[in-house]
Amino acid sequence: MTRILAVFLSGLLLCAPALAITKQERRRVDAFAGMALEKSRRIGGYPVNQDTALEGFYNWYTKHRLYRASLNNVGNPWSTSPYSLNTHAFEKEVVSYFAKLYGFPDDKFWGFVTASGTDGNNHGLYFGRKYLLSKSSAPPIVYVSEEAHYSIKKLADVQNLELRLIKAKEMGEMDLKDFEAKLDPSRPVLVVIALGTTFKGAIDDQAAIRDILKAKHKGPQYIHLDAALFGGYLPYVDGDAASLVNHQLQNFDSIAVSGHKFFGSDEPMGIFISTREAFDNLNPFRVAYLNDAVPTISCSRSALAPLKFWWKIRSTPMDKFRAAANGMMRNTDYLVEGLKATGVRSWRNPFSSTVFFERPDETILAKYDLASEESPTLGKLAHFIVMPHVHNKLIDGFIRDMRKWKMRSSQASPR
Repeated sequence: MTRILAVFLSGLLLCAPALAITKQERRRVDAFAGMALEKSRRIGGYPVNQDTALEGFYNWYTKHRLYRASLNNVGNPWSTSPYSLNTHAFEKEVVSYFAKLYGFPDDKFWGFVTASGTDGNNHGLYFGRKYLLSKSSAPPIVYVSEEAHYSIKKLADVQNLELRLIKAKEMGEMDLKDFEAKLDPSRPVLVVIALGTTFKGAIDDQAAIRDILKAKHKGPQYIHLDAALFGGYLPYVDGDAASLVNHQLQNFDSIAVSGHKFFGSDEPMGIFISTREAFDNLNPFRVAYLNDAVPTISCSRSALAPLKFWWKIRSTPMDKFRAAANGMMRNTDYLVEGLKATGVRSWRNPFSSTVFFERPDETILAKYDLASEESPTLGKLAHFIVMPHVHNKLIDGFIRDMRKWKMRSSQASPR
C-alpha cells in the first residue's frame, strides 16, 4: 500500500505544471520596484542613506555569477573556519578599518559585521554582561536614557538584565542627576550611552557619565556606545566631532554603528567592535563542528554584508566620506534656517543631522515618511533626518510644503 501511494504521488508531481512567475505577478514586482526607487528620492523621516551607489558591486557580483554559491560567515572571522565559502578575510579588513577610525589600539580589539544596529547593541549587552560577571558574582544593572534606541529595552528583557531607565532632558540627552540618583554602587554597572537618540538626535555626555561613575561607583563597569547613525559620519566631520567616537579619549568598551545609515548599504547591516579584554571574558563554548568557539550570538551570518561593506570602504576615498559628512551638516543648517523662516518651531542638537519640529498634517508625514512623537513640554512633533541623499532641492520642496501647511493651520485657528 505504501509503495502504491508513493508511485501515485510521484505521478502527480510529474504531471503538475512547472511554477513560474506570471505576467500579473511580474507587473506587481515591477510596480513595487518603480515605487521604491521613486519614493527613495524623498525619504526624510528615517536615518537611511538612499544614495547606495552599489552598481559596481552588483556588476561584479553578476559577472562572476556569485549568486550560484551559498556563502556563509558562520564562526569567528578572526580564526580559520572549516566552511571555506566565507568572506572572513574581507570582514576582518572592514573591522580593522573601523577599529582604527574609532581609536582602538592595534591588536587590542575584536569585532564583526553585524546584521543591524540592534544586533550590535545585543552584543554590547552580551559582552558587557559576560565581562562584568567575570569580575563579580553580583548581577549587573543596565542604565540607559529613556530616549535612547528602543532596542535596549527589548534586548535587556531578552537577556534577563535588570534595566533602569534614566530620565531625559527636554532636548533628549540623559539627565545626569537622575542617573546619579538611580546608580547602585553595590552592583556592577553596564551603561549604554546614546550617541544620537532616536528621535531628537541628542548625545549623552560621556565625560560627565564617567565622572559620576568615578566618584560614586568603585565596582566593575562596562560602557557600550550606541552610535548607530552618528558613529558613521562623526569621524569625518570637520573639527573635534571625531573625538566623540574615539575609544582612547572616551574609554568605552564597545561600540555599535550601522552600515545602512551614513554608509548607504542597500540592506540593514552594521559593525560591532569591543576591547580585546571584553572579548576574552566570553564563555568560550567551543564547537567541534566549526573547530572553534562562536563568539557571535548568531551562528550563520551574511557573507555578502561584509563584502558590500568592504567594497564601499575600498571604493570610496576618505575625502568623499568627509565631503558627504560635512555636506550633511551644511544641509542640516540649511533646513533649520528654512524652517525658522516659515515660522515653524524647530530644534536641533549639536553635531546632529536630525531636526525636530512641530508636527504637520498627515499629508506631509506620508509624503516624506516622517516619524512622529509627542513631548510633554514641546507638544506633538515630527523629525526630518538629513542624510547624504538629502539635497537642497528636496529640502526646498519640504520647506514649501511646511510653509503651506503653516499658513493653512494659521488660517484655520480660531481668532
